[in-house]
Amino acid sequence: MAARRRLMSAPAVATVTATSSVFDEVSELFDAYRAHYGEPASLADTRRWLAEQVRSGRFRLAAALVDGRPAGFVTSVTIPASLTLRTAWLIRDLFVEPRHRRAGLGRLLLRDVVDAAQADRAFRVSLQTEAGNRQALALYESLGFQRIRGMHQLTLILE
Repeated sequence: MAARRRLMSAPAVATVTATSSVFDEVSELFDAYRAHYGEPASLADTRRWLAEQVRSGRFRLAAALVDGRPAGFVTSVTIPASLTLRTAWLIRDLFVEPRHRRAGLGRLLLRDVVDAAQADRAFRVSLQTEAGNRQALALYESLGFQRIRGMHQLTLILE
């Protein structure tokens, strides 16, 4: 098991807007996240795109702060849940800097989304991950997320 990083102060979660003091640092993390999944790094493009998503309200962005500095982030979106006449929240991205992993920050970020969704009276919170991402699956399932049997996810690429 990897050694846990010693935290100087208790980590906190903060909602991040495009004008937040930590927005640029979160943008750097977001760019690293994209690069981790094989996309070309482009901080200026990432910062511009992320600011647009947050300003428009399409994304809710929260950061895990360790000693006042962003060490991870989560993005989520809200969509109508037609049958229940409520909303469903989708966790789109979750990333914790490698040096801060295994310190509970991913769990803290996920709880923040779940708590916000419950306060909003959402019907459910959903997420997706690669089938082989065992650590992420174990974390999600430990928080009560369940695999949906008998359903398939389909995608139509529009490029």
